[in-house]
Amino acid sequence: MPEDNSSSIGPGFAVQFPQDGPAHDDDIARVSNDTFNLEHEGTYLVMFQVSVDESGQLVVALDSGAGVQELDYTVVGRDAENSQIVGMALVRTTERNSLLSVRNPSDNNGSLTITPFAGSDNENPVSAHLVITRLH
Repeated sequence: MPEDNSSSIGPGFAVQFPQDGPAHDDDIARVSNDTFNLEHEGTYLVMFQVSVDESGQLVVALDSGAGVQELDYTVVGRDAENSQIVGMALVRTTERNSLLSVRNPSDNNGSLTITPFAGSDNENPVSAHLVITRLH
């Protein structure tokens, strides 16, 4: 993560998840380092975790052709410093090829700093995770 994200993620900007893990098919595809295409209409389980240096929030955002909409019911956050923000939500798309991202909410007051080395002396950088599963 240290090289994958900028030193801070401002309000309205997305967290990057640039490294692919296992995938079952092409129904969910990377568009960029921070955006994923959901090919089919349906319900998706979205889970993520990101280590940050300060208190803050993250939100799932969806663009179904009318611009990016932050899904208020998916906002998660924490008050303590140097820990993870973990989220899990069901997201329903009503349009094919909707675009999904995880963002620092646009109405937040501050930027988030991705923690490069948690629980280590700069030897093993921590990763952020995003799992998107189509349920229906």
